[in-house]
Amino acid sequence: MAATATAASPTLKSVNPYNGEVLKTYDEMSPEEVDAAIAKADEAFREWRETSFEHRAGVLRRVAELLRERREELATIMTLEMGKKIEDARPEIDLCATIFDYYADNGERILAPKEYDTAEGKGTLVNQPLGIVYGIQPWNFPFYQPSRVAAPQLMAGNVVLTKHASNVPQSAEAFDQLLKDAGVPEGVHTNLQLSARNAGSIIDDDRVVGVAFTGSNKGGAAVAEQAGRNVKKTVMELGGVDPFIVLDDADMDATIERFMIGKLLCAGQICIAAKRIILDESIAEEFLNRATKRFAELKPGDPLDQATGYGPVCNEKAAIQLEKQINDSVAAGAKILVGGNRDGAFIEPTIMTDIPKGSPADCEELFGPVAIIHIAKDEEDAIRIANDSDFGLGGSVHTNDLERGRRVAERIESGTCFVNQISWTYASMPMGGVKMSGYGRELADLGIMEFVNQKLISVFDKDHTSL
Repeated sequence: MAATATAASPTLKSVNPYNGEVLKTYDEMSPEEVDAAIAKADEAFREWRETSFEHRAGVLRRVAELLRERREELATIMTLEMGKKIEDARPEIDLCATIFDYYADNGERILAPKEYDTAEGKGTLVNQPLGIVYGIQPWNFPFYQPSRVAAPQLMAGNVVLTKHASNVPQSAEAFDQLLKDAGVPEGVHTNLQLSARNAGSIIDDDRVVGVAFTGSNKGGAAVAEQAGRNVKKTVMELGGVDPFIVLDDADMDATIERFMIGKLLCAGQICIAAKRIILDESIAEEFLNRATKRFAELKPGDPLDQATGYGPVCNEKAAIQLEKQINDSVAAGAKILVGGNRDGAFIEPTIMTDIPKGSPADCEELFGPVAIIHIAKDEEDAIRIANDSDFGLGGSVHTNDLERGRRVAERIESGTCFVNQISWTYASMPMGGVKMSGYGRELADLGIMEFVNQKLISVFDKDHTSL
């Protein structure tokens, strides 16, 4: 069955959240254009799957080179389009280059055949590409998110359709053009300029074999349900309310610096941001005094200005939603130590305490520069608070005792947990979640294996007859 996007589609707008300026508009693809793009991808797969690992690696290395060459240009597009501070945008481009290099250097090794044997005969497990992988991506990391799907899947011999978030069409266009300039053939990667209402139509197309989704739980549930009806593999990276656990023996200077990065990078609009700050009661007062002072010193400004303390969130609609979550939590009994105010798309960096059970700050993801404080009686209580959540994406533990940190990290119900580092992502380390934070893994060796056919080929002697 072919994709059938809704006709009479709206124009997609690239809007600067700092000043509301409309930077560029795009016409949404018609149903006929979508179908032609899928047909081209299906045709391109037949050729791309036959290329050598050496050839694919060369293309990926060229992508990495162009990312580094165009670093400032791409970072600026990102900052203008979704408000990320320029000092946060540049490292994102560096990370993307690292991902493409990682799979160029390691993809063939990871996908190498594996031998099995029994008393009766031998078998070989081969990893074969499946076809068209559909990536539905969010706006908060407009180059990193598509990179962590495109790099491993292109190396595996698959082809990729990317439907980016509707508010970052310039970033989507720039990423697709960069891949083409690096030598990725037409159809091997395709940017689909579509709104959210038309994203699901691609899943029903018989030529698409799997879906990699990053976004909200509501969106992920809808995508997984639709893919399930079509018996298609999915990988889901959904929301998170990651714990940032500060034990009684933590190095306070280093921990405060990690907190500032973990909470305010990308204005806190990161699935693995430090969202629930769990403090041992013996150090809570010192931590809060220092963190509150640091937050209060931050000044808003143009995210292109290196001196800016904090920039806007992605748009005013998101800021209004975040403001409502803050106000509803306060109405339920939460207290604001610093921040809490909104000005257009700007939300002041905020620290909240005394969080009532069932309030938005307790059970929802606050996607912005808002730190939710919990006080723990001791290590055991900190673990209990950390696991008292429907989510399980990442987390971190801060302590001077590394063995203690590892012990606590092992007990946190999450897909990743770091000791003395914020929750973060690396090309060579897998990431993903448990519980309502999703399933499957991206990056490293696990990421490239998600959309391959792990096929066993068994060869027995020609005279073999018994079971």
